[in-house]
Amino acid sequence: MSALRGRHALVTGGGTGVGAAIALALAGAGATVTICGRRAEPLAATAARSANVRAQVADITDEAQVRALFEAAGPTDIVVANAGAAESAPLASTGVDLWQRMLAVNLTGSFLTLQAGLRQLQGRDWGRLIPVASSAGLKGYRYVAAYCAAKHGVIGLMRALALETAGSGVTVNALCPGFTETPLLDASVATIVRKTGKSQAEARAALAASSPLGRFVRPEEVAAAALWLCGPGSDAVTGQAIGVNGGETA
Repeated sequence: MSALRGRHALVTGGGTGVGAAIALALAGAGATVTICGRRAEPLAATAARSANVRAQVADITDEAQVRALFEAAGPTDIVVANAGAAESAPLASTGVDLWQRMLAVNLTGSFLTLQAGLRQLQGRDWGRLIPVASSAGLKGYRYVAAYCAAKHGVIGLMRALALETAGSGVTVNALCPGFTETPLLDASVATIVRKTGKSQAEARAALAASSPLGRFVRPEEVAAAALWLCGPGSDAVTGQAIGVNGGETA
């Protein structure tokens, strides 16, 4: 498959989970892909899986590092703002430090990434900006108010940017996965086990039950949606929050 041959993609949080799956799918379609994250080891492991993937360490909450990342990566056609993190606490127990961490990585990091990508795409007639939000950007969940607020912000950011770029050949759409088989899910399960005394199997079953599918989303399913947004026939799709969540609704 070579639909994206000659395109260059940059995927943040590309070392594991959804980011790695998207990077490998884009590379498999012929794109050259730069992945970034804060940890060199998982980045290297993902890059080793494809000759089309290269890795660079960067913290997307740091404006100077984001600028350096894009300068080192070179001209970019597709930007996937995937890096994120989730922490849980009842709102009454949510400190400003937790709140700021969730905004920094999930919202400010997406803003910096999309802004840098937009600057590269200005004056060109094709481009794709794809923030990875979450079902938590479409509805509320108990005990993750800060995360939900940040992901709702990502969707608002996407919609505003889609209007700014409409008609330019650059599209902006958010992917909103439900609970997905990733290290982030493993961390959520561990938190439930620690705080409730449930077994790991019970914790996983409780999370999976929120999806009409009765199972978790696979990273490859999110990657397939990203690949479609970059392929033929997607030019009129912009400003959309696309649920990859088995039909879960608010």
